[in-house]
Amino acid sequence: MLLSLNLEVSELCEHFQWKSAREIQEMDKKKVGEELSDILYWILLLSNDLEVDIEDAFRKKMKKNAAKYPLDQATGSKDKYTSLKA
Repeated sequence: MLLSLNLEVSELCEHFQWKSAREIQEMDKKKVGEELSDILYWILLLSNDLEVDIEDAFRKKMKKNAAKYPLDQATGSKDKYTSLKA
């Protein structure tokens, strides 16, 4: 399943490879949506088989990220979270 997930991510990457910002804005969102749907399918299948509550894991991870990357410090910054808080 993980290999299939990886292959689907690669297919999504093909839509962006060698594209300018303008070309990305003009790309076929339906095709990109189909690739994202394929990726989501494999994530949901994998999380089910591994008995991971993906909704709960997502909520917890977003909360953790919010603490690690405070908006007032992280917005527009490429710095790693360890260097954001002085």
